[in-house]
Amino acid sequence: MRSRIGVLISGRGSNLQALLDAQSAGALGGEIAVVLSNVESAPGLALARGRGVVGVFNDHRGKPREQFDRETASILKEHGVEWVCLAGFMRLLSAELITPFAGRMVNVHPSLLPAFPGKDAQRQAWEHGVKVSGATVHLVDAGLDSGPIVMQEAVPVLDADDVETLAARILAAEHRIYPTAVARLLQEPFRVEGRRVVFGTVQ
Repeated sequence: MRSRIGVLISGRGSNLQALLDAQSAGALGGEIAVVLSNVESAPGLALARGRGVVGVFNDHRGKPREQFDRETASILKEHGVEWVCLAGFMRLLSAELITPFAGRMVNVHPSLLPAFPGKDAQRQAWEHGVKVSGATVHLVDAGLDSGPIVMQEAVPVLDADDVETLAARILAAEHRIYPTAVARLLQEPFRVEGRRVVFGTVQ
């Protein structure tokens, strides 16, 4: 039986689309059961509904973080969600949401972590003058973009780049590695060794 996935978004949902496309191609290893957004006008909600996936809006405004996270966890559980994918979900998470899905919550970040965590990672990399940046898929823990790393792809920073061109190439890398990483987590044995995810026979 395929694992049921919940995807959390706040915006356009381009990584959601990459996950949906992988699912349509039979390459995701699971089924996206629900897409939840804290922004009612998020284009990703319309994208999900247009692909036959339940789209749920849960407003965070006026609520303590813990209350919103409890509500979100409850909605995910109502839809039988086993794995959670963050796809541009612009919220810091509390234990109320992380703990119920510990070890089964995944995020994609536009840098080669641990470099440039947090917001505007592409701009951070460009302004710092690095020659290589990239994308990282990691399991989510209580820290900021600090969970065990599942997969990374390097993206060279070209001399002619500005923030926008660099961000576009990093986004393309995100779209490549996120569905692949999710499929491996759902279908292959793995273990966590320190800050890395190791695939293969679980010892």
